[in-house]
Amino acid sequence: MAASTARQAHPARGVLFVHSSPKALCPHVEWAAGRALGRAVNFSWADQPVMKGAQRAEFYWEGSAGDGAAIASALRGWEHLRYEVTEDPSPGSDGSRWMHTPDLGVFFAQTDSAGNVVISEDRIRSAMENAGVNAIDLHRELRLALGQAWDDELDVFRHASDHTPVIWLHNVG
Repeated sequence: MAASTARQAHPARGVLFVHSSPKALCPHVEWAAGRALGRAVNFSWADQPVMKGAQRAEFYWEGSAGDGAAIASALRGWEHLRYEVTEDPSPGSDGSRWMHTPDLGVFFAQTDSAGNVVISEDRIRSAMENAGVNAIDLHRELRLALGQAWDDELDVFRHASDHTPVIWLHNVG
């Protein structure tokens, strides 16, 4: 009981982006995310135009700090599933981002308040050590630290959702 009370003390929120899921897997994705959040959830599924027969969904969640990790873990390793989970920073907790593709597996990064990936000093030092004086190797190491391969693979799926309507809040003429 104490652990659950401690988790409730720090509310969190984020987004689960399911970029591509086979139709047959969609109910299982909902079940896994709901189990991670401790309640039933329902997604609004749409066709993923980039991949015939695949579905996509965005689910805005609210829960406790650490629930983003629970969602990402619940979906990890599912063949043919591409997703991202974000958890916004909250008091006492950094923001986080998980990306998954069938070919690359899971990438995790800490994020700042604007959603930018934060690379630690130790990770930068490691990249410099591994690269030595070779600028191309340093570039490769930093791309790895930023999760660039995951972004490259997921970008086409992200842009496929750009057909959704845009609502302008303010237009300066």
